[in-house]
Amino acid sequence: MDVIEVLPGLRMLRFPVGAAYLWRDGRELTLVDTGTADRAAEIETLLDGPLRRIVLTHWHEDHTGSAAELATRHGAEVVAHRLEAPVVRGRTAGAPPVLEDFEIPIRAALPPLPPAPPCPVDREVEAGDVLEFGGGAVVVGVPGHTDGSIALHLPGPRLLFTGDAVANVGRTMLGVFNTDRAAAVESLHRLAELKVESAVFGHGDPVVTGAAAALRTAAADAAAHTR
Repeated sequence: MDVIEVLPGLRMLRFPVGAAYLWRDGRELTLVDTGTADRAAEIETLLDGPLRRIVLTHWHEDHTGSAAELATRHGAEVVAHRLEAPVVRGRTAGAPPVLEDFEIPIRAALPPLPPAPPCPVDREVEAGDVLEFGGGAVVVGVPGHTDGSIALHLPGPRLLFTGDAVANVGRTMLGVFNTDRAAAVESLHRLAELKVESAVFGHGDPVVTGAAAALRTAAADAAAHTR
């Protein structure tokens, strides 16, 4: 695990597959996503205050894998969209992606991921709900990658957690492995309208300055390749 100080109070936890983010309000900590099921012990080395909540941007194994273990050990509230909650709880299977031709070899080259243990969801959210960290984190609905994918917009620090709705691998771009590409493109356009300066992603490097412009370029590129 690599630890990157993105902004004051925000650390990126980069794993071999994907990333999680640790936000600090005073001593209280919020974890956005949790990596795969083998990452809890590493994450715990960074918990130098109470872990108040775990926010899951969507149900995929590289985002929810360590949630159950961390929530059990630390009493953290687990937050997810209401459409993702049944999958996170292990009560139903999530829909598989509809792969574009260029995504097939990318998917085939990925290592197998350990399954995510079922995890309780304490708070089910919808678009527009506000979570009590970072001065108020607004839940943004970004369906398309999964049905209930969410992003988090912190208007105060002008920060965006995109989950897998957007990636930044070489360039800022529409995330891959979507269940509904058209919906994913619409979600990217929604994110591009937000007033942000910085953005962090489920996969790829953070954008510390100029994130709004990068998102607008990505949205235009995705729309052009959809026609």
